[in-house]
Amino acid sequence: MRVILLSGGSGKRLWPLSNDARSKQFLKVLSNDENQLESMVQRVYKQLRNVKLHDKTSLATSKAQVEMIRNQIGNDVNVIAEPSRRDTFPAIALAAAYLYSEENLSEDEVVAVLPVDPYVEDSFFEKVKELETIIHKSNSDLALIGITPTYPSEKYGYIVPEKEEEGDFQRVSRFTEKPNETVAKELLTKQAMWNSGVFGFRLGYIISILQEKGYSTNYEQLMDTYDQLEKISFDYAVVENASNIVVTSYNGFWKDLGTWNTLTEEMATRQIGEGRVSNSSENTHMINELGIPVSVLGIKDAVVAASPDGILVASKEESPKIKELMSGHDAIPMYEERYWGNYKVLDYSNFSGHQVITRHVKINTGKHLSYQYHKYRKENWTIIKGEGIMIIDDSIQVVRQGDVVQINEEQKHAIKAIKELEIIEVQQGVNLIEADVHRIQDDWELLEENCFIKAEVSI
Repeated sequence: MRVILLSGGSGKRLWPLSNDARSKQFLKVLSNDENQLESMVQRVYKQLRNVKLHDKTSLATSKAQVEMIRNQIGNDVNVIAEPSRRDTFPAIALAAAYLYSEENLSEDEVVAVLPVDPYVEDSFFEKVKELETIIHKSNSDLALIGITPTYPSEKYGYIVPEKEEEGDFQRVSRFTEKPNETVAKELLTKQAMWNSGVFGFRLGYIISILQEKGYSTNYEQLMDTYDQLEKISFDYAVVENASNIVVTSYNGFWKDLGTWNTLTEEMATRQIGEGRVSNSSENTHMINELGIPVSVLGIKDAVVAASPDGILVASKEESPKIKELMSGHDAIPMYEERYWGNYKVLDYSNFSGHQVITRHVKINTGKHLSYQYHKYRKENWTIIKGEGIMIIDDSIQVVRQGDVVQINEEQKHAIKAIKELEIIEVQQGVNLIEADVHRIQDDWELLEENCFIKAEVSI
């Protein structure tokens, strides 16, 4: 059995902490067994490890999230990165093609697909393992996991089973998407279940669908033609057209932490970051990523979130509407985590097409940026903390606190932190986008072998 863990999302439901580069699954607001803060993706991957599924897991994500995944759960997990975001069907199709053509798995291999953000107990992943047996016993196209409802929720989709049970699964009669409370109550009388978003299938089932649609089943070829895949969800492209679907029920704890009101219910503490929340602010949570204090006084049933991307003050009841409110807001991400550390945008200006971005960059000890160049911008680096090794156009030198480095267009450069580095970086140019980062080499040892050493002087 193999697992495909879906990690995507555009980062609007938990704005301003989430953005296009840092979706909700990367926010470190949950508590682990050691009372340390962890993210959803860290929690889920740890649980997969607990049930011995981590070494059978591939993480399907967008290219923009690869570095953050590596930063949070390490390099051991197999990451399948789609070259552009095209919804869940293309992402799953690409992962299936990888398993089929790169790992040469049998078409009879059972694959389970699950989202990266369920808040569950380890027993949920034991239920995921059961999908392999259920697929073979039922001879079904798809096997789903339904959650036994605890109330008539309007937030979830429902799976309506047929009345007859076949051991540990039932045939699926139909689906109902996010009903109103009246319809939800009626669905509960039909033993309907919440749709967990988890499903299993034989690898050959998805491969046959790709062939029917005229898409390549070869991973490399599918990568090259990825922008030609239909931009559609897996539910609409596959599930709605499947005629043989079964569902197995899960009776344990399950919660979707997709909105501020549900996330704060499971947060490690009511306050994260600098500031104060008064005792009179009942059922109010504050998360502050800014370097200035935030004080909350006498506000009840609310969430206050502050980050370089913005500030949110919302009642918990209204907080699920933040995605609608922020529709059309397409500002650049102001904070990103990378495999080498993180950066925060301090200022962004645009003077008649001439852009200027000022960033506070942190590079962790022993980590390094790739050897790269830019066509359309200059960069000025001021080292404000730490010590590092800098490579510019194949020459290598040591940089320390107080040094200033000028990097021109087309100039190749890289840096490694001997001691944790903090840099104030000023970018200037006409096209300050990620596409203008042209990476040459990621192996630092190879870089050093090809460089000559300059004297250790301030530059």
